[in-house]
Amino acid sequence: MGRGDKKTKRGKINRGTNGARRPKIKKRVRPETKIEITKKVKP
Repeated sequence: MGRGDKKTKRGKINRGTNGARRPKIKKRVRPETKIEITKKVKP
């Protein structure tokens, strides 16, 4: 168990892969930047 092991965090770092032990960090989308108002509705 160590650098060559597929199931350990160190093995994932060594191989350069991701998985259950080393998930990808997702960027959070802010709600302010997500919603864009372009047209105004006439009353």
